[in-house]
Amino acid sequence: MKENKGVVAAGHKESAEAAAEVLREGGNAFDAAIAGMVTATVPEFVFSSIGGGGFLMARPANSKHAILYDFFAQTPLVKRPEDELEFYGIHADFGPATQEFHIGAGSAAVPGLVQGLYAIHGDLGSFPMTRLVEPAILAAREGVHVSKLHAYLYTIVSPILTASQSVRDIFAPDGKLLAEGDIYKNAEVSDTLDCLAREGPRLFTEGEVGQAIAMQSCELGGHLSLADLKRYNVKRRSPLALGYRGHEFLLNPAPAASGSLIAFGLRLLEKLLPEGGAPDPVLLARVMEETNSVRKARGSALDEIVHDETIAAHLKSIAAHTPSTRGTTHISVIDAQGNAASGTITNGEGNGHMVKGCGFMLNNMLGEEDLNPDGFHLWAPDTRLSTMMAPTITSSPDGILTALGSGGSNRIRTAILQVAINLIDRDMGLDEAVNASRLHMERGGTLSFEEAPWDIAFNDDERTSLLEAYPQAHGWPEANLFFGGVHAVRRSGDGRFVGAGDPRREGVAILV
Repeated sequence: MKENKGVVAAGHKESAEAAAEVLREGGNAFDAAIAGMVTATVPEFVFSSIGGGGFLMARPANSKHAILYDFFAQTPLVKRPEDELEFYGIHADFGPATQEFHIGAGSAAVPGLVQGLYAIHGDLGSFPMTRLVEPAILAAREGVHVSKLHAYLYTIVSPILTASQSVRDIFAPDGKLLAEGDIYKNAEVSDTLDCLAREGPRLFTEGEVGQAIAMQSCELGGHLSLADLKRYNVKRRSPLALGYRGHEFLLNPAPAASGSLIAFGLRLLEKLLPEGGAPDPVLLARVMEETNSVRKARGSALDEIVHDETIAAHLKSIAAHTPSTRGTTHISVIDAQGNAASGTITNGEGNGHMVKGCGFMLNNMLGEEDLNPDGFHLWAPDTRLSTMMAPTITSSPDGILTALGSGGSNRIRTAILQVAINLIDRDMGLDEAVNASRLHMERGGTLSFEEAPWDIAFNDDERTSLLEAYPQAHGWPEANLFFGGVHAVRRSGDGRFVGAGDPRREGVAILV
């Protein structure tokens, strides 16, 4: 019987295949994750860019210690006066809901994705970077078909993809947005990636690309300078470790908010259901409400969120209730040696300008409400932004290793929480756990839930209970990318692999 080399789950077939090719050729999980992440920046343009940032949770098989690579966006060194900024709001129309984003040159924070990829490669990679970037170069040069999902995404963020001539030239060359089946090509970003693979991160910190970023920012009304790009450092952090019903969770630590909030939700559930079992949808919604509440109350004091006294206070709050009353993508990889990589990257939605001559768009992290909860333009200089991105790795007493993560802005933590509950408390298989109906509680108290995704929907009694508890709850008629996109892989104790790509975001899983 042929022994498998590993498994990959990602948000696009091009991204997944790039990673799978590397595994087939003998690369490790970290090589594959790098290839998948950089390739994702081409077909998953709305979700990711080399002008953005992200995280990778790495669990090397030959080490007792996991590492969280933080290459997320950083606030600039110097804050430009507001009256000199290009910074304005647009509305993204999801159909059943709309969401406001802010774009313009003044919305871009210091990007870290390029430095992050090279930091991971330097520590854990085994293949040359020229090989790992090759699929992305080819995808951009030869072109990729615009899928149904990404055509839909183009319409959602059309105000961004038509915000400037440089973007319209790529995404609306004939005056209308690229549609399903059209070919997206980008020769400039192909050349940029080719140079990056050969020259390394200096291209972005002081070379031609870095100079182009700084010049655009200066001319159009942004904050970024060459000093920002040169000063950027990848952070290597110890994961937030949590035990839940005998399973170990490795979560994204502070300054990211996601890990602490997922841990808070799991700890609440462990206290509420001490004998085990899965929460009903109403209880799960209550837990999400308390998670929103603790985030608001504790702010940046993330270490306090999982303290016993904090948990106890929110248990009382839940007991007082009665039943009647964004763009991101992910890749998960595990190889035959037991190396596990869980990487989440984002560009926000992009700032509305292609960097001149480089073919990519900078992020709009300074225009994301979730990342600026105290208000725009109030950020402290030279500070890593907080985020809901949550690359996660879990292990169980019987040797099962799982890597998972999601896109979806502030829906990421609720998506990960629900898939974890499905796997552990509902004893679902990986596909079932990813495909099951989800709900999400917004900070303003608005509950959204999926009416009927595939075969694992809320039943009539659960739906009735949700609407009784939350009369204003909004039922989405079908599964939607609004509820995240969890791409997960698993290796059992006997070495068998399984993967699940979330259909909400055209996820793909490949067994190698």
